[in-house]
Amino acid sequence: MKAFFPILTLAILLTACRADVSTLPTPTQPAPPLPSPSPAVTFPTLPAAIVTPTATSLPIAEGTVCTDPAVLVLIDTLKTAILNADGELLRSLVSPDGIEVRYYRNGNVVTYTPYQAGFLFETTYEANWGNDPASGLEKRGSFHDVIVPSLVELFNRPYTLHCNELKHGGASYVVTWPYEGDFYAIHFAGTEQNGFLDWRTWAAGVEYSGGKPLLYALVQYFWEP
Repeated sequence: MKAFFPILTLAILLTACRADVSTLPTPTQPAPPLPSPSPAVTFPTLPAAIVTPTATSLPIAEGTVCTDPAVLVLIDTLKTAILNADGELLRSLVSPDGIEVRYYRNGNVVTYTPYQAGFLFETTYEANWGNDPASGLEKRGSFHDVIVPSLVELFNRPYTLHCNELKHGGASYVVTWPYEGDFYAIHFAGTEQNGFLDWRTWAAGVEYSGGKPLLYALVQYFWEP
């Protein structure tokens, strides 16, 4: 009878060990790999002879965004990213929640995540930007075929910056900012030979994340018939 108890004890321990092993959680499956970006397309290189003008800062409204020099650096870095078709640089400027882009002030909103912003100079994905206010025709195209040319044209003109003020020329509509957050208007006043009707404004929504100013929106305004 004395030998029985050690054998019984050993059997119980072995059973317990087997039970612990069988109840271990199943290892977590590795996360699926990120999708490969769309095939790159060739984006025309900007002429080296282009000399971009220096913006004039006009801090009109009071507030953190309007007095923070880092926001002016943000706008200037956006200019650099656009003129050099630098996706990685553009990605670094986008809010973690993404950036909403409108080619027409009342057109469709196209939202890009920071990850997607890194490929906007390469992807051939065509978005629907809404209907042209003059012709009524639907505007479709990729970011670098629709948005980039307009921004390049603006950044190569003598423009001014206005904080929380939608600076604009003559307009047949009420010019309003569709968000509650802060923004900077990048404004070209137009030319005298065109009666200043060729004015253009891109407004950039700015918010803070981790103490750093980032872009949450881009909206274009121009004269509409």
